[in-house]
Amino acid sequence: MTRRSITKRAAIVAATVAVAVGTFTAGVSLAGSDSDSGSKASKKQIAALFDGWNAALQTGDSGKVADLYAKNAVLLPTVSNQVRTDRAGIVDYFNHFLENKPVGKKIDTVVTVLDSDSAIDAGVYEFTLTDHDTGKKRVVEARYTYAYEKIDGEWLIVNHHSSAMPES
Repeated sequence: MTRRSITKRAAIVAATVAVAVGTFTAGVSLAGSDSDSGSKASKKQIAALFDGWNAALQTGDSGKVADLYAKNAVLLPTVSNQVRTDRAGIVDYFNHFLENKPVGKKIDTVVTVLDSDSAIDAGVYEFTLTDHDTGKKRVVEARYTYAYEKIDGEWLIVNHHSSAMPES
């Protein structure tokens, strides 16, 4: 890992902590790959990366969801106590999560664009889940943090933490 990557990772971790206890703003739009690595993405572009992730959930294909995560990503999922630190673990989690046909919706979002290659999106989202045995629907509200890094021109999730609201 290069010194720049280590510094960037440290900044992402520090900013994640700051966002988790801090400020809230909002924004949603279409995200795209920014081919000019010198320019920062907009907050709207980063916030909209969730839409691509949510669309991948709708495919029911855990591999497509896992493709949105970096090779060395960390997933701290909502409905599992196991920390996922590789593609196999992330695919395994989504194999089970996708059985509930999740449909996500952001409630509140805070985006911090750190530099041209890293950003954080944190806030609150909810999922409508359908029990695969009974067909009964339920809504789960959770806090989330996505840390993104642009790798080879593509925004990928390097850290994703999701936890159900404690009041629920």
